[in-house]
Amino acid sequence: MSSTPTPAARIALVRHGQTEWSKSGQHTSTTDIDLTDEGVHQAVSVASLLWGLDLQPQTVWSSPRRRARRTASLAGLHVDEIVDDLAEWSYGEYEGLTSTQIHRTNPGWSIFTDGAPGGETPEQVEVRVDRVLARARERLVDGDVALFCHGHISRVLAARWVGLPVSAGALFLMNPAAVTVLGMYHDAPAIEHANVVPFRPPRFAHTAEAAGSEGADAR
Repeated sequence: MSSTPTPAARIALVRHGQTEWSKSGQHTSTTDIDLTDEGVHQAVSVASLLWGLDLQPQTVWSSPRRRARRTASLAGLHVDEIVDDLAEWSYGEYEGLTSTQIHRTNPGWSIFTDGAPGGETPEQVEVRVDRVLARARERLVDGDVALFCHGHISRVLAARWVGLPVSAGALFLMNPAAVTVLGMYHDAPAIEHANVVPFRPPRFAHTAEAAGSEGADAR
């Protein structure tokens, strides 16, 4: 009797949970801000999200930032290595600013094509993202790999995995505590799942019942 084949190992990109700055849309790179209460809830939900996607990380790497490290911990995973290359795109002079604020003085600006003044260029980010992916591929022989990182850098990781330029990162969205799965299709790199977010449970049953009663009275 033949055994069931073991699925090919995959890479899970996990964005950190919500912070005050991600909530307000402020660009956050080197600022070492912590998770909000909602971000903590999201991070805890990542464990069931990975389980639902049939991911069992054998290698876990994290950005050096507290928000990424704490998300991994709350997801119940031990970080094997802090990887500087997983840090968020350096925003330089745009650190702490929202896109709306930036566009007032720089209309049409996009981090994926223009980089940031005093920060990193797309070319610089491409080098370190490719470096991370090359190392992660080597670890796939041991099983699934989880990379806990940030919004923009994870979008570039997804784009580069399938051979697209850094500018294509704009085509991939990544919500707080979302998971994007990098896999293979007929021996070619593929995006297996994109921007999968934690399940948000429905309101308590009695709330729904109360609303139904009010509706009945109105009729």
